[in-house]
Amino acid sequence: MPSQQPTFLKPQLKQYSMKRIYFLTTMFFAAATAASAVSSDRGMALAAEDPMAIPDEITLEAALDYALEHSFTILQAKERIEEQYGLIMEVGAAVRPTLSLNGSISEQADGMTASYSASDNWSVALQVRQALYAGGGLRAAIRAQDALERAALYDLQASVETAIQEVKTAFYGILLARETIEVETQNIELLEEQLANTESRFEAGSVSNFDVLQAKVALANAKPALIRAKNDFRVSVADFKRVVGYVKRRGAPTVKMPKFVGELDVRMQEYGLLDSMQQAMKARPELARLALLVDSNQEGIEAAEAGYLPSVDLIGSYNFLRSYTTTDDRFDNPEDGWYVGLEANWNIWDGRATKGRVLQAKSRVRQSELVLDETRLSVEIEVRRAVSELESAAELVEAAGLVTGQAEEALRLANDRYSVGSSTFLDTLQARVSLTEARNNQLQANYSYLLALTNVQRAIGETKYNYVDASEAK
Repeated sequence: MPSQQPTFLKPQLKQYSMKRIYFLTTMFFAAATAASAVSSDRGMALAAEDPMAIPDEITLEAALDYALEHSFTILQAKERIEEQYGLIMEVGAAVRPTLSLNGSISEQADGMTASYSASDNWSVALQVRQALYAGGGLRAAIRAQDALERAALYDLQASVETAIQEVKTAFYGILLARETIEVETQNIELLEEQLANTESRFEAGSVSNFDVLQAKVALANAKPALIRAKNDFRVSVADFKRVVGYVKRRGAPTVKMPKFVGELDVRMQEYGLLDSMQQAMKARPELARLALLVDSNQEGIEAAEAGYLPSVDLIGSYNFLRSYTTTDDRFDNPEDGWYVGLEANWNIWDGRATKGRVLQAKSRVRQSELVLDETRLSVEIEVRRAVSELESAAELVEAAGLVTGQAEEALRLANDRYSVGSSTFLDTLQARVSLTEARNNQLQANYSYLLALTNVQRAIGETKYNYVDASEAK
């Protein structure tokens, strides 16, 4: 039965509760308000110290440095290296001594024991074991894992180069969208100026209402291009954040759009096909990684063939056993002593299990060699395509530059002729449309060239961010 409260305490408890309710409630809300303020200040402090924060001004170099620290692709590659390091530790444990403590205790019914034995038994043993010979399989397995760890380094290098390519592509895409906005904005400003000029001339009676309508239609038709350019810019910025690995932390304040510093300027560079091909075969980390995988699988053959040979282990132990010479207590006066010996094992016939493992290992070697050959061919094609696209992009840049200059001169002449009444508004409008198209083509040509240059550098493995030297793996 639950204990009942004494009657003489009930009034005091009631008065105590009523007096304290308001005080406790007030204190609760005060504490909650203070905690909220502290939490807000802490959130602002964390946001101010947020290592994920993107700077207000971003250059291409700053974007690359940020991506090297935060890119998901690079971080995953680093974790794969850590995983391989753990595997090497695991495999290497087979050649190092092991120390174990074993114990057992048992008891059975008296009727189940012989007359000369006790009904209970216990033992404790401290045992050390060292592998002396395993047919070379253990050493081969360690060498195989070491090759895999170095292959993981080249996987990291490949991830870095891929991230650099993606960051450059995204950054150039932002510059293209931003400068396209500028071109379309200038076009609209010129069309607005042209409309105002045409309306003034219409009021003066020098042009017809048809010219005014054409100017209004031209202005309206130019606005969708600006809207699309602004949308392309927003999408490009979002993709840029994904590529560099930016994640907004919880509690961090929303920041304004960063300023991207840079221009779509082109500096011509030449890459010969033969030299580029040779450079790619030496520097591409993917090829170095696959070559190490071949080496690792070669070691796997030796590890599998070790099953044909015997294994020998050195064993030593120190044992504590139940003494059967005493009957007063089973844990009194235990017998103890040491033991040292060799343990050998040789599978004379294992049902061809070892043969099967050897066949698998040889097949893995052949498969890795085929993948390496296929990747070499893919790299060769990639280099050819990248160099060809770079040459084509260079020609487009030169052609677009000439057209832009001609379009600017054509618009100047059209405006002069229209101002003196020797040409129609349609001629001026066509010249303006041609200039806008030429400027956009110039931007697109510069963007295509920078993109092609990035692809060539990726194809031949040219980068200043080297974690490992791919030529060392050959």
